[in-house]
Amino acid sequence: MSARQSPSLRDATVLMSGGSRGIGLAIAVAAARQGANIVMLAKTDAPHPRLEGTVHTAADAVRAAGGEARPVVGDVRRDEDVARAVATAIDAFGRLDVVINNASAIDLRGTLDLDPGRYDLMQDINVRGTFMLSRAAVPHLRESPHARILSLSPPLNLSPRWLGAHTAYTMAKYGMTMATLGIAAEFAGAGLAATTLWPRTTIATAAVQNILGGDRIMAVSRTPEIYADAAIEVLTRPAAEVSGRSLIVEDVLAESGVTDLSAYAAVPGTPDEALFPDVFLD
Repeated sequence: MSARQSPSLRDATVLMSGGSRGIGLAIAVAAARQGANIVMLAKTDAPHPRLEGTVHTAADAVRAAGGEARPVVGDVRRDEDVARAVATAIDAFGRLDVVINNASAIDLRGTLDLDPGRYDLMQDINVRGTFMLSRAAVPHLRESPHARILSLSPPLNLSPRWLGAHTAYTMAKYGMTMATLGIAAEFAGAGLAATTLWPRTTIATAAVQNILGGDRIMAVSRTPEIYADAAIEVLTRPAAEVSGRSLIVEDVLAESGVTDLSAYAAVPGTPDEALFPDVFLD
């Protein structure tokens, strides 16, 4: 634990969208190791042929790591499911301290190739889901002494390189960031800190495997644990240091004294210069 941190996640209640696998699960397990209670709102009630894990196996992993877990089968696009997830957190643990907007849809097709349904999916999950889950949680977060919202989304980079690369996906991810930074400004006086976090390299997840580049890109990615360790660092820093900011995973770890990132390589021994850069960062 760095000097900046405090053991503030012990007994805290964390509500996460998604989290059945990948980055979300890694963050949930890391928070559980600090003694947090985890509520997960995710659709994966049953195993998927192409995706590992369900919300139930994720809850088991949280419990194995030392935390309490409540899986909520639902869709962040449905307001009633969002309300039920928030109610589950309050009913089970009596408080809500942290919201993590992890659920996200990705489609990198260009404007003329992207069908309207996929556009709507990204807007509904990434932007609307982030806003509505945060909105539903705010009345309870305002009662927490350590209220945090963390969204897994990039800094706003208006370079044509990113605006034009995959316009619809860029809009959806930037929408997550704008919702988060807007809430940070709107509720700054209420003690609510909201932050975004994004990596410099690709992370070895199902999205990278199935959408971005298969085994080739997976081999030059970092593990989800790098994102998880940075997320815990952000969530346990003083609010004034992180609220309203778009932070980068590797920079957060460097500030906490972690400069050797070799342990996070998906393939051990892969040099940093060989890793595949993620999008949105110049």
